[in-house]
Amino acid sequence: MLTVGKDDGRVERLLSEGRLACPACGARLRGWGRSRPRVIRGEGGIGWRLRPRRTRCAGCRRTHVLLPAWVLARRADAVRVIGAALAAAAAGLGHRPIAERLGRPAATVRGWLRRFASRAEALRAGFTALACALDPDPLLPGPAGSPAADAVAAIVAAAAAAVRRWGNVLALSAWELAAAVSSARLLAPGEAQMVLNANCPW
Repeated sequence: MLTVGKDDGRVERLLSEGRLACPACGARLRGWGRSRPRVIRGEGGIGWRLRPRRTRCAGCRRTHVLLPAWVLARRADAVRVIGAALAAAAAGLGHRPIAERLGRPAATVRGWLRRFASRAEALRAGFTALACALDPDPLLPGPAGSPAADAVAAIVAAAAAAVRRWGNVLALSAWELAAAVSSARLLAPGEAQMVLNANCPW
């Protein structure tokens, strides 16, 4: 999986111009059809049909699925919805009230919160480092009350540092930035990996 911005037309241009690189070896990615269609649930019950672009590396021959920045790997909900749940939990709400507010099953929301909490320290450290890389004098948050709340605060701080550096050129929310930086693996199984995505939308 690779996250490459929000504009499908721009992604196609970058792909045709050879400006997307393989995260494994750095060689040029080439178009290789599309993956299976998915429906992504957004805010207010709105859903979008998504059929992500697939690519194949000219060097190592690996295939990669290109996801827009508003989607996380293996999740049926848009990253803004998941981010709203994580922010509400950081503010002290439990999974049931969050699920009711978002119109999602309680078990789904509980799963998001548990996965995020299991990798919170690695995410906090990674997004704090990103904020420092983007801004020589970042506004870093203090302790927020729990490891997960600290991680949410670090993601928000990194997004604020990106806005201070580039203004609103990126047009990404804090959660879309988190999806882009993590190559859509913010809530993926396994250890949190904060390896900067070489094809981030900036």
